[in-house]
Formats: sequence, structure tokens, C-alpha cells
Amino acid sequence: MKLAIMQPYFFPYIGYFQLIAAVDRFIVYDNIKYTKKGWFNRNRILKNGRDILFSLPLKSDSDFLDVRDRELAADFKMNKLLNQIKGSYQLAPYFKQVFPLVEHIMQYGNFNLFRFLHNSIVKTCEYLRIDTEIEISSDIQIAHTLKNQDKVIALCKKSGASIYINAIGGLDLYSKKDFHAKGIELKFIKPMPFEYKQFDNEFVPWLSIIDVLMFNSIDAIGAYLYSNYELI
Repeated sequence: MKLAIMQPYFFPYIGYFQLIAAVDRFIVYDNIKYTKKGWFNRNRILKNGRDILFSLPLKSDSDFLDVRDRELAADFKMNKLLNQIKGSYQLAPYFKQVFPLVEHIMQYGNFNLFRFLHNSIVKTCEYLRIDTEIEISSDIQIAHTLKNQDKVIALCKKSGASIYINAIGGLDLYSKKDFHAKGIELKFIKPMPFEYKQFDNEFVPWLSIIDVLMFNSIDAIGAYLYSNYELI
């Protein structure tokens, strides 16, 4: 069984969904510390040929809380964010198909940050026809005080994974030797470039999945998800 584990991100880039599609089971961390400079509640979209940040405002709280303990701001103006996305992509070829998905995700009633992000990942996977089983880390019975590689290995063992696939960014964080000693093969997924027409602008790579969806058919995206990567 192939397993991957990641933090939850807000409409992440296509490589995130490529990782989900590459495995049988995907675990999303909820009991992991929220970091301001991460991509938990923000990402990038295209605006007038340039990339801009868009984000979910959060309720002021301790910087030491886990993602599952953070909340969206009570005055979160959902329509303002939707209008920002609409203004950027209303002339995109797949806007009419994709914008209802974005609206549906943004109208999720739960303001808990993790639940909001988890729902957005699940709904986007459904739209992309990815049928990988998605689980939540705290639901798995391990010693959650474990850190880093030890925690990943524990989750792999508890899930019965024989292969663990990690994003390429973790290449220097994990040891293939250590995983092998526990009966697990460690691999890293390296996405290949995915370039497409963004109106008549110079291409801006690795934007939010929203950008990919607005300019590409589901079939074209699916072909990329399941083939345009290297496992190392």
C-alpha cells in the first residue's frame, strides 16, 4: 500500500494533488503547528499577468496552536474573496465550470481552519476524479508526541504502508535507510513542468490549483496528475 502525508493547504498547487493521486491513502495533518509563513491559509492566483496572494483571514490567537485549533476570522468576507477570484478568471475558458466549485467550497459552514481546508481538499479531489482514501492524522492511533521522521514512520506502520511517497521538498529530511530498516520503501515525487496558456500572458508556474482548473479541461489535468512526475 502506498501512503503520503501532508499538511493541509488552501487550494494548493497541482503537485499537491499529484501526490494524492499517486498513492492509495493520503493522511492530512491536523495536529501540526500552524505557521504564519506557510501556505495553510494563503496561495497565489493570476491577476493581470502577475501572481498575487489571496488568503483566509484568521481569528487572532496564540502562535503555538495546532492547525485544528485555529479559526477563520468572524468577519471573514467570503464574497470579497470570491469577487477577487472572479475578477481574475471570469474570462478564462473553464470559468463557468470551475467557479461553482470554488463558491461551494468557500460557502462551507464550519469556520475551523482545519475543517475548512480538509473540506476544500476533499471537494477538489472529487472534482478531479481522484479516489484516493483521505484520512486525518489525529484519528490514527499512534504516539502523537513523536516528531518528524519518527512520526511519519509510525503513521506508515499503523496504516500498513509498504511504500511512503513524500513531496520532493523533503529530500533532505528523511532517510531511505531508516525507512528501509522499518520495512518501508521511501520515494520522493518530482513533478514535471506543466505549462499551459494563461490568456496571452507570459506563463506563471505553480500557482494555486484554481489557476490550473480555470485554464485546463479535467481530462488534460488528469493526464498530468497520473503521469507527469518522476519517483526518485
